[in-house]
Amino acid sequence: MVAGRPSGSYIVEVIDQLDLSKLTNRYSLSGSEAYHPALLLALLVYGYATGTFSSRKIERATHDSVAFRFIAANLHPDHDTLANFRKTFLVELEDLFVQVLDYAQTMKLVKLGKISLDGTKIKANASKHKALSHGHIEKLEAQLHQEVQALLAKAAETDQQETNDDHDLPAEIARREQRLQAMADAKAKIAERAAQRDQQAQQEYADKVARREAQREAGEKPRGKEPKAPETGPQAKDQINLTDEESRIMPSHEGFVQAYNGQAAVHVDSMLIVAARLTQQTNDKQQVEPMLDELDKLPSELGNPDTLLADNGYFGENNVKACEDRSITPLISLGRDAHHLPLEERLAADAPAPDSDDPVVKMAHTLTTKQGRALYGKRKCTVEPVFGIIKQIMGFRQFSLRGLQATSGEWKLVAIAYNLKRMHVLMAG
Repeated sequence: MVAGRPSGSYIVEVIDQLDLSKLTNRYSLSGSEAYHPALLLALLVYGYATGTFSSRKIERATHDSVAFRFIAANLHPDHDTLANFRKTFLVELEDLFVQVLDYAQTMKLVKLGKISLDGTKIKANASKHKALSHGHIEKLEAQLHQEVQALLAKAAETDQQETNDDHDLPAEIARREQRLQAMADAKAKIAERAAQRDQQAQQEYADKVARREAQREAGEKPRGKEPKAPETGPQAKDQINLTDEESRIMPSHEGFVQAYNGQAAVHVDSMLIVAARLTQQTNDKQQVEPMLDELDKLPSELGNPDTLLADNGYFGENNVKACEDRSITPLISLGRDAHHLPLEERLAADAPAPDSDDPVVKMAHTLTTKQGRALYGKRKCTVEPVFGIIKQIMGFRQFSLRGLQATSGEWKLVAIAYNLKRMHVLMAG
């Protein structure tokens, strides 16, 4: 059983094994010592593990739920205390996430080896209807400028006629000027994002041109069309959300949503999350190296990953090479996953290994072998069920916090809660 509900006593037992000195040192300086950080942390972790994310609901549960009352030792921290604690100690959750994995290792529940990597879109605490596109902002600006000019003209006419008007014209003008300033700020932020995107696009374009020139110099004819220089500057469709400006519009199974992209590396054998990261980028292709960096941060006692399984969204020559450089065997799909291979193909002997040092060529061959197919087949039954449990069983589909730094901490809290949930099942088994 993967999705069992952990007991409150188990959560308390594990948290008692963690080094919370970073929390207690900072907490003691805050002038508020009514509740020990271990108690507040246990309430939050148990809340996330059981689908109770709201600080108000957790406060209420300390009165109504036996498990929550046990964790809280019959105390009742108010929702402001819980919310402030969660927001204040997000950075420390990085260390606690690793400590939980360390505890799992001492219990012989995890030892790095084969890792599955995938991402899922998590809704931001913001409505996509609060998003404005660059093109729409320019239309609004033009409209507001016209309204300001009309109001100024009306004000001048009123002054000449020396008549009273029911409208407070200076206030109306000030409101529109404030909106114009807000529009200008939004455009500036969109332009900043566009500049970052342009820098990356220009680099990719330069790399493609250089690669084709190298092929020509080697006497080879480059395949495909000549690369086209990217368009630069803000595009009309570029958007910013006025509620959580660091979130992004992303495609998901529900259509387009205001969201973040939650990445997770999952240990194939134990189904524990061994690395978790949040990004604003919709595309998973750029997440391999950052996630490998996350794995590099783990203590040596956890071992070293030897194989990385990922779907076609992560494929790229640079990603395959990045795995090879870390002595990790990449098994990244080169295309849409094939289902129900013909019997003769499944029973056929493996083709001989190619005489090539190209890591992509070697990986492509491995994916066609019986062992490679069997190993890659474990991807779907490891990382995808983890996201299913987080969203459907734990009920975590939307962040409570806003901004990339805050939501990144909350994503780590979700990963800790999931891991404790999974560890409880593994210990029971």
